[in-house]
Amino acid sequence: ESEATGIQPRGGTTMTLHRRALAVLALAAAAAPAFAQSADEAAIARQIEALTRAMMAVDSAQLAALASDALSYGHSAGRIENKAQFIANLEARNAAFRSINLSDQTIQVSGNEAIVRHTFTGETVNRQGAVSPVRIGILQVWRKEGGTWRLLARQAFTLPRT
Repeated sequence: ESEATGIQPRGGTTMTLHRRALAVLALAAAAAPAFAQSADEAAIARQIEALTRAMMAVDSAQLAALASDALSYGHSAGRIENKAQFIANLEARNAAFRSINLSDQTIQVSGNEAIVRHTFTGETVNRQGAVSPVRIGILQVWRKEGGTWRLLARQAFTLPRT
């Protein structure tokens, strides 16, 4: 047992306090990228929540702030929109969102890009008041632009019936 640390490591050798401190620092340095990635994942999750709220409220200014100028927004029926078209079509409110729920979300960060997948369920209401359920899969690509995560691409797809 070491007098300096009171620790008797396995194998019968004594690890000094200095060596233990260096080992702890090395482990912390190795874990630092994981912590940074977790911070990015949390930031992206907040952006996704903000996007969902902005879509529900049809908040054009917030939608514009969350979307990249290079946005490619794909619908499950095959229609592709750019940023201006995406916002304009929500503003036209041909079918407003009554509810949006996201589940089974994964976020995979790679540098300044991130891939997000989730299941999107909810309801839309058209101008005549008809309610339609929505259940689709979503793939999103987010890119860090000027320190802010912005939606670069989104593609919805039909999910198999369960």
